[in-house]
Amino acid sequence: MSTLTATGKAARSRTARPGVPGGARPRRRSLRRLPLNLAALFTLALTVFPVYWMVITAFKPTTAIQSDTPSFLPLHPTLAHFGTAVHADGFGTFWRNSLTVTLGAVLMSLVVALLAAFAVGRMRWRGRRAFILLVFTAQMAPWEALLIPMYVIARDTDMLDKLSMLTLVYFMTTLPFTIVTLRGFLAAIPVELEEAAQVDGCTRPQAFRRVTFPLLAPGLLSTSLFGFITAWNEFAFANTLIIKNQDARTLPVWLSSFSNVFGTDWGATMAASSLFMLPVLLVFLVLQNRVTSGMTAGAVKG
Repeated sequence: MSTLTATGKAARSRTARPGVPGGARPRRRSLRRLPLNLAALFTLALTVFPVYWMVITAFKPTTAIQSDTPSFLPLHPTLAHFGTAVHADGFGTFWRNSLTVTLGAVLMSLVVALLAAFAVGRMRWRGRRAFILLVFTAQMAPWEALLIPMYVIARDTDMLDKLSMLTLVYFMTTLPFTIVTLRGFLAAIPVELEEAAQVDGCTRPQAFRRVTFPLLAPGLLSTSLFGFITAWNEFAFANTLIIKNQDARTLPVWLSSFSNVFGTDWGATMAASSLFMLPVLLVFLVLQNRVTSGMTAGAVKG
């Protein structure tokens, strides 16, 4: 026992720096990290505070919202603003429109981007580099520059005031990012796995479906999450392409209905915004866990 104790003391004496106490190094490391931690907390507060203010405003009575003295807690919470938002004209219709457009755009972009990423990442063909360059160019193009061309195309093809046109626009805007992301995930999967499956008797489509496709689950979930958030929150195209048919509006455009000639009902607007945020938050929480588990499973399989 004394031999083991002496050995441990000798090891500690070799690792410790002369003249520096044992607890000084962790303390100095904590002091060096203190500015970074403070900067991270400040950034977090700056980012979360607008969302927090939106949520607590939704629970405040109208008198507290219009008060000159702001309160950071709802002292007398109320659900009246949520009732106003839910019972507003077209709430269910606009909710269904947003879900239809968003899910349709995400599913189409995943299917097309998966085929395009496989063609770019696994095949060699003339014009492949030019295709990749065009995809990157389309991804870098600002959305605002596409408003007028998309409006002209929708007008000339008699597609104005139709959800199908809005779905195609969201599909087009999310497709370049989806292709680039899935191409990166596909490049990280060794092609030898597919070749080994083909040696065992699988055809090339079977090898992709049974070996590569399960390993692409993190990429598919990540891109679907991005596409869902982008299409769900989009306002400019929905406000430009849906003009006369008010029943084809989406939730972002519907939020502007709480502003009229008499002013803005801030309580109902904040309540509607909070309800509008819930699906995105739930999808993010669900897919975040699955993306993490998918990455772990892919690493084990690889």
